[in-house]
Formats: sequence, C-alpha cells, structure tokens
Amino acid sequence: MPKLTVLPHPQLCPQGAVLEAPQGVSICRLLLDNHIELEHACELSCACTTCHVIVKEGFSSLPEATDSEEDMLDKAWGLTSTSRLSCQAVVQEADLTIEIPKYTINHASENH
Repeated sequence: MPKLTVLPHPQLCPQGAVLEAPQGVSICRLLLDNHIELEHACELSCACTTCHVIVKEGFSSLPEATDSEEDMLDKAWGLTSTSRLSCQAVVQEADLTIEIPKYTINHASENH
C-alpha cells in the first residue's frame, strides 16, 4: 500500500506523519481521517483553496488536475508548480510526500 508522508507543520502536524494511503482516496480525506485537521472550507467540492498542499514527491503519479482545480489553484497562497488541491488529488500507486503551506487565503479558520 502506498504511503503518504506529511512534512511537519507547526499547528496541524508538528511531528509530521507517515500514513498508509489506500488507492482511490483523496489526500484531504486521508489527512482528515487521520486527525490532521487540514482546512477544507468547501467540504471537498473544489470550490476554494483552503486544502492546498504542495506535493514534494510523487507528483507525477497523481491524476492531472482538472481545469476547475487549476482555476482555483491560481488563487492559492504560496502556489508552486507541484501544488494541488488535496480534495482533488487522489492517491494512486506511488508513495507521496506533501507539505501543508503555512497560510491559506481563508480569513476565518473554522474547526471542522
């Protein structure tokens, strides 16, 4: 089974994490199911950028981003060439390493 490595994030995952990542599950769902409370203001519907992550390893294994996801990503804080909305990035066969950006454009952080 592929692994998802989450690099340390000061608030959400201070120690980092290595998670078993079943194929076909979005990165966001995997994080939430493992108590890493990534913001997801639109409830995983590709309508915001609060679940933005940077894929450090394994980016090419992910399905290509849709036009809708690309349009949303243009608004993300700290956008890189390997940025994805974690609600849309679905685990395939390869291991992944992600970084959760320090900031989002969400003005009011909500506890889901």
